[in-house]
Amino acid sequence: MNYHETAITVRFNEVDAYRVAWHGHYVAWMEVGRSELAGRFGLDAFQLGALGYLGPVVALEVKYLRPARCNDVLTVRTTLAPSETATLVFESVILGPDGKKLSTGLTRHALTDLDGVLQFQMPAEVAGRVERMKAWLEGA
Repeated sequence: MNYHETAITVRFNEVDAYRVAWHGHYVAWMEVGRSELAGRFGLDAFQLGALGYLGPVVALEVKYLRPARCNDVLTVRTTLAPSETATLVFESVILGPDGKKLSTGLTRHALTDLDGVLQFQMPAEVAGRVERMKAWLEGA
């Protein structure tokens, strides 16, 4: 499966007293990659809202492997994992300037309507966009 790549430069304000990127910023970098990928297919947070749905994060996993440092140019690789339910599951890998893995992560997004009512089936207007994203990620 393919992935979408996003370049991120670690800024001075993202580095802590240990001179490495603070762990919470990895989640924000994953969000940037996820939003860019989803936006290509009309599924970023605002586009999803315009369709009448929300995609709140219901699960987040991050594994930290190596530190990022100020001015490092990172690569965030994002892909969509298979899901049997009306959820969107994005997997992320953050690579350092040397191409080595700094972290891996996953976010799971439940689909609700604008009133927060959980959707048990993927809405047709969302499903079509998800299928286009899957096809692109599979190289079709």
